[in-house]
Amino acid sequence: MKDQSNFIKTIMENDLESGKHNLIITRFPPEPNGYLHIGHARAIIINFELAKHFGGYTNLRFDDTNPEKEELKFVKSIEEDVRWLGYNPKAVYFASDYFQEMFDRAVLLIKKGLAYVCDLTAEEISEYRGNVTTPGKNSPYRNRSVEENLKLFYEMKDGKYQEGERVLRAKIDMASPNMNMRDPVIYRINYEEHHNTGNKWVIYPMYDYAHPLEDAIEGITHSLCSLEFEDHRPLYDWCVEHTEMPKVPRQIEFGRLNIDRTAMSKRYLRMFVEQGLVSGWDDPRMPTIQGLRRRGYTPNAIRNFILASGLSKTNGSASIDMVEHFVREDLQKTTNRLMAVKKPLKVTITNYPEGQLEKLDVILNDELSDESRTMYFGRHIYIEQDDFVVEKPNRQYKRLYLGGEVRLMNAYFIQANDVVYDDEGNIIEVLATYDIETKSGTNFTGRKPNGNIHFVEATTAVKAEFRRFEPLLDENEESSDYLERFNHESIFIDHGYVENYLKDVKPEEKFQFIRQGFYSVDYDSTPEEIVFNQVVALKSSYRP
Repeated sequence: MKDQSNFIKTIMENDLESGKHNLIITRFPPEPNGYLHIGHARAIIINFELAKHFGGYTNLRFDDTNPEKEELKFVKSIEEDVRWLGYNPKAVYFASDYFQEMFDRAVLLIKKGLAYVCDLTAEEISEYRGNVTTPGKNSPYRNRSVEENLKLFYEMKDGKYQEGERVLRAKIDMASPNMNMRDPVIYRINYEEHHNTGNKWVIYPMYDYAHPLEDAIEGITHSLCSLEFEDHRPLYDWCVEHTEMPKVPRQIEFGRLNIDRTAMSKRYLRMFVEQGLVSGWDDPRMPTIQGLRRRGYTPNAIRNFILASGLSKTNGSASIDMVEHFVREDLQKTTNRLMAVKKPLKVTITNYPEGQLEKLDVILNDELSDESRTMYFGRHIYIEQDDFVVEKPNRQYKRLYLGGEVRLMNAYFIQANDVVYDDEGNIIEVLATYDIETKSGTNFTGRKPNGNIHFVEATTAVKAEFRRFEPLLDENEESSDYLERFNHESIFIDHGYVENYLKDVKPEEKFQFIRQGFYSVDYDSTPEEIVFNQVVALKSSYRP
């Protein structure tokens, strides 16, 4: 945010310069009814970075006004996600902390003749509301006296009525061109136990009434939200004004950022989980923060992507390639380089002594430090199946073939002399010889090999599973139904080996596998087999 300009930043600058505010205070207000996704990450980053830029602060507030859908596990998950992204809120609040004040302010509205208890059913309220071309009709209960409304509202609070039997509505304008201003419901009855307040309350404020009051109570200066709340802003302002809140926040809307082939809908993500299309909310293919984290994305990469995508008053889009560019850029600066073989082909070096192991001292990543690791070389090694052919197909082919010679990275030249077939005619082993004079680091220049390939010593190698992912949605952007677009071929699994150096890795550790890509250790790993998720490939066609 420091070096970027955007319309919200300009507003904040003007508010500080004019003396309207002397401190910028923002908030991130998720409802704890599910797991956060990358769209929420954008809101987190925007709120925290803008406040930080101006020396202000950001609160984390759980908008927990709907006990039917909210759970404590989501509260814990959301707070963990926010902190994992690198942000520490000034304070953590709950909307439910303010239920008494919200109730008192609703009572004030009733006393001012600006709210009434309505007995219409939800269906009748919708019918009376009209539509964009037809004005709404007043409820037959709209002109109840202040005394009767107060009595009924307190009785609602005391649990004397059934769910849906009565609601409290704001009295605004049933003919307003803005549908949100046509006497919106601001309180309803709900007997579901609340995760924070238990059974203390049986009436709950609606979001459009609660949210502006929460902002005002906390002294939020700039309430940032996505563009779909633009036509809710008049109601936001009405609630703050007529409940006579001493502090007046300003709602500012910004455009959403969509990512191609990525489901940014909590509803569809829930369907994916419930229908067993993914392994859970933290499936590495999911755009949830937990899924991105498990796949191996880094907080820094996510922040850099969000900041680079900019902020505007209109909805925008970004490619997956752009996201992966920032992930790759970050991992290149932070990961060590090792060797892994995803589709192993055994090579026996017939002139190397059986049972002998040679230790090779190899730098982990010379761009990061001079720290080294021990690699092993012996009679039996694994190479990639794709790195060997019987006959060299063309002059451009730079790998191993019968009669050809390649350099094993960090080791020796080897020449393929023969192959072993199984009963079905598949090559299961290559017989080769090595040249002791060609050891890496000896500056051997006697001849050039036909390329460089990676390998893993067989007797010390550690079993590994390699998972590669494709986007969850196919490219048919004509359909808005994400279930129809679900990509059932979005995960690919190979089994192979990694260097012995990696035998004690922990989940979320990340590495660059030479010629393969960037990988992160998955929680499914066992002592017998390490599971690696491909974070991103080594290269991309994306250009910033």
